[in-house]
Amino acid sequence: MKTKIKIAIASGKGGTGKTFISTNLFRVLQKQSIDVTLVDCDAEEPNDLQFISGSSVEAFSVTQKVPVIDKTKCTYCGKCFEYCNYNAIFYLQERTYIEVLEDQCHGCGACSVACNFAAITEKENELGTVETFRVSENAELIEARMKIGVHSPVSTIKAAIKSAKNSVVLFDSPPGTSCPFIQTVSFADYVVLVTEPTPFGLSDLKQSVETLKSMNKCCGVIVNRSTLGTNEVYEYLNQEKIPLLMSVPFDKNIALHYSKGNVLAEKDIEWSIKFNQLYNTILERYGDSCN
Repeated sequence: MKTKIKIAIASGKGGTGKTFISTNLFRVLQKQSIDVTLVDCDAEEPNDLQFISGSSVEAFSVTQKVPVIDKTKCTYCGKCFEYCNYNAIFYLQERTYIEVLEDQCHGCGACSVACNFAAITEKENELGTVETFRVSENAELIEARMKIGVHSPVSTIKAAIKSAKNSVVLFDSPPGTSCPFIQTVSFADYVVLVTEPTPFGLSDLKQSVETLKSMNKCCGVIVNRSTLGTNEVYEYLNQEKIPLLMSVPFDKNIALHYSKGNVLAEKDIEWSIKFNQLYNTILERYGDSCN
């Protein structure tokens, strides 16, 4: 029986090593012939393709409907303006002026419902793209890429996640703890938080943990650049009874491989074993405490 699990690799800040962990974990699972998908959910700046190559097999645009106001029918009553919760209708009654601010629109359709004069129709507005790359017979990479100028990547991230069909799915999550992070981890069975032993790393780790607690999500932590900084992160993990899944030292050889776009687990058998152990540890933790 195939193991089915969705694992989000996330952090409270950028630059902690989410992509490093995601791509290495993906590669060791691929080499074990496990049906695995890596979804690059950092739609504002996806970069997993810098480390994992594949051939494009599918691509589609993510769109939402935005209103179009026919000013020959509009009576400038302001009802659409009143109904809009996102300030996407710019309305000046005294100037009989009205415009749609497409970047603000969430595609909810409230303005269409509000209009009694058939002055509002809708058009499709592109938010981003989702592209699937075949890496091998059992492995694929899905990239979410937000269109420049769009205010939120959430719809594009959701579409990318829903495209993943394999039994094991890894989410390379966007940084931070705002909506893109929340939407990504909401689909996960288990969350791996990547941090570093610094004051900033600890502060952002705490924010991530508190957010996950409010969502009833189980998590474990990987400490990257573990040979730097202080012990405060480890003290916090002990205090909160959060499992330490793995430590990655600050190492010139690791940095060199990463800077060249290499996946460490392909170049170093010891790290291949460690990432395999990481996966097994995640399965154990998920089975013991998250069901």
